[in-house]
Amino acid sequence: MKLFLLALSFLLLMSCSKKDDLGKVDDIPGLGGDTWVKGPLDRWLFDTLTVPYNIAVKYKWDQFEFELNKTLVPPREEKVIPVMSAIKKVWMSTYIAEAGDLFFRRYCPKYFILSGSASWNENGTITLGTAEGGRKVVLYLVNDFVTRDMPNYKPGDSANVKQMFHVIEHEFGHILHQTVMYPVEFKRICAGLYTANWNNIDDISAYQDGFVTPYAMSGYDDDFVEMISTMLVEGRAGFDKIVNSIPPGYSINGTPQAEAKARLRRKEAMVVSYFQTVWHIDFYSLQSRTRREINKLLY
Repeated sequence: MKLFLLALSFLLLMSCSKKDDLGKVDDIPGLGGDTWVKGPLDRWLFDTLTVPYNIAVKYKWDQFEFELNKTLVPPREEKVIPVMSAIKKVWMSTYIAEAGDLFFRRYCPKYFILSGSASWNENGTITLGTAEGGRKVVLYLVNDFVTRDMPNYKPGDSANVKQMFHVIEHEFGHILHQTVMYPVEFKRICAGLYTANWNNIDDISAYQDGFVTPYAMSGYDDDFVEMISTMLVEGRAGFDKIVNSIPPGYSINGTPQAEAKARLRRKEAMVVSYFQTVWHIDFYSLQSRTRREINKLLY
């Protein structure tokens, strides 16, 4: 029996070491060799984003671009141009108008991955976008994108659209502060109030402690970029509305109304100063441009 097993092992070893002709590996479906006939959508993406800005958009489904334990659906192709066109108007064109073409081409992420659905997390939260190393951005919920010039648009759809812009501004804010850090004084404004349980906190409770969103409570960096994204997407009047919505009294952590408002105003001033000092960008002008483009799409 031992001699038989030894002989079998030898045969298996010889079989595995033999150079079988499997053909070209890049022709195996799903390993990167898949091809398709380029159509009008591919030409639009190439001419509109790749040629001028070296930005590539991947909309063909590739599970390996996402977390393998998530259940997602591909984006519908008819949604790709509306989504990327809106992103170009709201985010790209406004930054270019304020900071110049060279600034944008230097710092913008170069690779966009699109998912049709949201990415649900085990704690019940939804991931609506991610960025990797300032080069790659993953956008979710593409199939829910509807603007006022599209069929079946309802005012309630504006929340989903604004959330996508919020994700883009948030991730680009990370790229900026990872390039040049924001002032360390920002971290002291709400020191001791950051929490991993931010997903269990509602908007008003976050406002009461001087945070612009519950997610801003997750850490210093996200606090800073949530300020950027919220101020840009909601506009100056929208941000003022958030500050003025803080009710009288104290937060659960003992923060009085006046202090909560003061914290948000200090953060606002630091964001504006950071953009002017580091990037030579008039933040309020950028804010006005951004909100104006959003209004054109939704209202």
